[in-house]
Amino acid sequence: MKQQIYIIGEIGQAHEGSIGLAHSYIDVLAHAGANAAKFQVHIAEAESSIYEDFRIKIPYQNGSRFDYWKGMEFSEEEWAGLKKHCEKAGLDFLASPFSLAAVDLLHKIGVSAFKIGSGEVDNLPMLDKIAGTGKPVILSSGMSSWAELDRAVAFLQSRGSTVSVLQCTTAYPAKPHQWGLNVLYEMSQRYQVPIGLSDHSGDVYACLAAAALGARILEFHVTFDKRMSNPDATASLTVRQANTLISGVRRIETALNFPVNKDANAAFTRLKSLFGKSLAVNRDLRKGEQIQCADLETKKPAGFGVSAARYQQVLGKPLTRDIAQWEFLTENHLTHA
Repeated sequence: MKQQIYIIGEIGQAHEGSIGLAHSYIDVLAHAGANAAKFQVHIAEAESSIYEDFRIKIPYQNGSRFDYWKGMEFSEEEWAGLKKHCEKAGLDFLASPFSLAAVDLLHKIGVSAFKIGSGEVDNLPMLDKIAGTGKPVILSSGMSSWAELDRAVAFLQSRGSTVSVLQCTTAYPAKPHQWGLNVLYEMSQRYQVPIGLSDHSGDVYACLAAAALGARILEFHVTFDKRMSNPDATASLTVRQANTLISGVRRIETALNFPVNKDANAAFTRLKSLFGKSLAVNRDLRKGEQIQCADLETKKPAGFGVSAARYQQVLGKPLTRDIAQWEFLTENHLTHA
């Protein structure tokens, strides 16, 4: 049995700064059957500056981008509480750091693995610090070229990190022509590590397709409602969609883990007979007449006349006896030289 496809629910900024909402998402993902809940750890002073602009202007959001990150912060004790909640709910606690200080915080509270956001692939000081923790690393590729990914993977592996790589398209929401499903195979061949998809499409189809194509890791954003004000809401799955997706992935997973042998048909012997066809005639024929294709019919079940598969072998053969319309044509009706 292959290892289970690892499904990550990305909470990210969907909690909108509310520790209560953050805990609620953990329960939702656990109930849906995810393997991990993933957060983003933002420490404004360490991460941002007055020069940072908004990626997407958030409705009703006052202040600077720095102020926004400040509002996304939790204390060390709150992060530890979220990790403890994940463990109690049966989820791995994953997180993306966006500063070296965030790496230190996550290592201190015992994060299960680090997710590297696509904007951090070139942040070699961060990669170096993360490698030093000995924790597994999931590397997202959204804004990265092959050369940049090659360097990051080699850098981490040279320091002993266990690395996985995710195809990701930095578009919110990502349209089907942007999913880049073709990249999955190339990644698996190029890096020889577990590969997967970090999805921003806002629907279930991309991850289902990736599962069928052999992805071992799937990540999606989750939101209680696509009308929420967080910048990833429209690119996220609702709770209902998350349940549908995970259920679908598990079914695809089962199908992939149980290949069908098309030659193993012993169980269908009775059905093959029941639905199989024997040759019959569609009009009264007299002894001595030669059988023509236009005289034949095929009737269920198999085994009561010459097999329909052998119809060419009876053509032109003279009958040894009369045969009535709709009777099965048997070997006893045929002259064999």
